[in-house]
Amino acid sequence: MQKITEVKSRLIYDSRGSKTIELDVITDNKYMGRVSVPSGASIGRNEAINFPNGEPEKCLKLLNNNINKFLGLDPADLKCIHNTIRNVDKTDNYSNIGGAVAFAITIASMESASRFFGVPLFKLLTDESKLEFPIPLGNILGGGLHAGNGTPDIQEILVCPHGAKSIREAIEINFKVHNELRNILQKRNINFTGGKSDEGGWAPEIGNEEALEASCQACESSGYKLGKDISLGIDIAASTQWDQKSEKYRYKNNKRFNQEEQIKFVSDLINRYKLTYVEDAVHQDAFGAMSELTNEFPNVLIAGDDLTVTNTMFLEKAINLKSCNATILKVNQAGSLYDALKFAKHAKKHNIKIITSHRSGETIDSQIVHIGICTGSKMLKIGVVGGERISKINELIRISEYDLIHGMTQL
Repeated sequence: MQKITEVKSRLIYDSRGSKTIELDVITDNKYMGRVSVPSGASIGRNEAINFPNGEPEKCLKLLNNNINKFLGLDPADLKCIHNTIRNVDKTDNYSNIGGAVAFAITIASMESASRFFGVPLFKLLTDESKLEFPIPLGNILGGGLHAGNGTPDIQEILVCPHGAKSIREAIEINFKVHNELRNILQKRNINFTGGKSDEGGWAPEIGNEEALEASCQACESSGYKLGKDISLGIDIAASTQWDQKSEKYRYKNNKRFNQEEQIKFVSDLINRYKLTYVEDAVHQDAFGAMSELTNEFPNVLIAGDDLTVTNTMFLEKAINLKSCNATILKVNQAGSLYDALKFAKHAKKHNIKIITSHRSGETIDSQIVHIGICTGSKMLKIGVVGGERISKINELIRISEYDLIHGMTQL
């Protein structure tokens, strides 16, 4: 039987220049799986704790003190790897060893096993015989915590190329619209410097609706018909606008919305801009308000991120209250890959569409592409430009060479 023979760890840096960790898991002294850990800026309160007290060094020290517990394990036995972590850290949110360690060692173990068996990672993670590509969402314009002062409150404006016939065509549509949007922004403001958000979307100093109008114009001037060839989606990240004390959403220009006004605001955006995807439309505790939107727009993917935080318990609450018809899957929100796949299985059982997502602080790893495919994700959020985003896009291209993939998913 194949066995883990070595685990190496090191401190490295992510796309924001912040400290993170990288792990190598080596099987039979030969087959290495290497994983580095991303981090988010817009973080749900109920996520697994990436680095307790913000100290990756302490996480590595605790891991290194327990390395021997992983040696000799079967790297393909994900449950066993997960249980071993749980024997070290029994907290609900990995507040001792850190969700980053759980993330890294579970994925690195499976990647090491995939190299031992000579199969792609996505194939090792699923028994499904028919697999499809998720639709890659292109982040074309950023705001909020991903971009800074002066940019839109809406955190992401995304292109969904659902009319594409191939993964390459979908990727090239995203590039084309992203490039065209820069031209439009420069014509509107000659002082636009071409600054970008954390995830590669343009970061202009404009308001929410002006940003959406420019994005629609970029789609149409690129030769695509909104609602037919492509559509727009948004991540409002409403928890970042929510003020608990006043119980209102705080926007620029002194706009303040109560819950009812927030729902109307989002509904108007969906109708006016023919949005096909809306993420975190209300704050992370507003399960009832989310259910209103889900009921009103059954043909729009109303997705929970901070609401469900890749946690089966919160997903179950959302299912019972009919709070969303789609959910974000971010492995490091859950902690271990085992946790995340359990979450995905529960979502699929209840017909909740999955959107596998990167984080704003990323690394050049591309394993989330495999995770998006093996979980039957409807969409894949991996950005458009930047080396840490391109690494994932290029992995999609490589995977398209496998006969195991039968085409693009359809909305």
